[in-house]
Amino acid sequence: MKILVVNCGSSSLKYQLIDMENEKLLAKGNFERIGEKEAFVTHKVGGEKYVIKSPVMNHEEALKIVLEQLVHKDYGVIKNLSEISAVGHRIVHGGEYFSGSALVTDEVIKKIEDCVPLAPLHNPAAILGIKACQSAMPGVPMAVAFDTAFHQTIPVENYLYPIPYEFYEKYRIRKYGFHGTSHQYVSRRCAELVGKPIEKLKIVTCHLGQGASICAIDGGKSINTSMGLSPLGGIAMVTRSGDLDPSVVTEIMERENLTPKEVNTLLNKKSGLYGITGLNPDFREIELASYEDDKPKAKVAIELFTKTIAEFVAKYAVSLKGIDCLVFTGGIGENQINIRKKICENLEWMGVKLDLEKNNVRSEERKISTEDSKILTYIIPTDEEMVIARDTKSLVESL
Repeated sequence: MKILVVNCGSSSLKYQLIDMENEKLLAKGNFERIGEKEAFVTHKVGGEKYVIKSPVMNHEEALKIVLEQLVHKDYGVIKNLSEISAVGHRIVHGGEYFSGSALVTDEVIKKIEDCVPLAPLHNPAAILGIKACQSAMPGVPMAVAFDTAFHQTIPVENYLYPIPYEFYEKYRIRKYGFHGTSHQYVSRRCAELVGKPIEKLKIVTCHLGQGASICAIDGGKSINTSMGLSPLGGIAMVTRSGDLDPSVVTEIMERENLTPKEVNTLLNKKSGLYGITGLNPDFREIELASYEDDKPKAKVAIELFTKTIAEFVAKYAVSLKGIDCLVFTGGIGENQINIRKKICENLEWMGVKLDLEKNNVRSEERKISTEDSKILTYIIPTDEEMVIARDTKSLVESL
């Protein structure tokens, strides 16, 4: 069974084609700048990269070109589209409707649409992706996997906000959490590496990338996570503010005469480490600048970033009543050696002991704690697409 995994953004379409007989990645790519004349797709097969420029105006046109690459006469990985048995879609927000992946039906699409107010940038793009696939591959079964689903096990005292209860009843305003497929994948993989059933482990996973979140996982179930109603909450990220005193928001709105939409843009795209430093919103550039004497703001930003992550880990030690394993994943978590080091230094009092030699690696699965560390610490590259593909396979086989 070959499964196409699709992840649509407002102007992008990421994809992977996976052969589920051996879970082998056949091809992957990313269509960027959809809707612009400069649109292009970067298609990768067996270590080779192909860039195709095409001024597509919508996701349906982009998907058509993606499918052409999969059957290309020179570097195609399948003979025809009939070899694609199913399609799995990543959806950011499933609200309280979904605690797991689901087969695509009209009713499921309607519920995804109902969650648009909770994810106005992400869910509409995902719906476009589903409809584009339905148009291009009629009759092919499809499934959806939700970033929020893994966190539906969070107990009410951890997801309810201390605001009038009527806002939860009327608008379902609560903590939802995100990066669920990533936290799920790396926690399960961690249990395999430790050699113990996940049901017997207390794990904190740190998905650190452009967006970043921390998750407390008890016996394989999420019981707390740093992101909230939206992916804006939690730790300070590259361009997102993370948690704030709510008065900061109202004060800025009043003084700058900003609309809700404008302040939302400010907090999502102009804040975080970028907001503090004024440097390009590229974590690698900000981290490098933090070592320069004439870039004090960059140093402060990195200290804030690493300390806040350590504080969340410590906080979740309370939620879990102890931690067995600490996992780093995501672009920053997998690749930024000194960031992992700084975070772990802030957790030495808890019993985290980092092996500096083992930590000197990028994007490689390995244990990086010393043998006498009380908390086992790992780098585990995430594979959200594999989670989606596995769930899709399971759902389709049940038809």
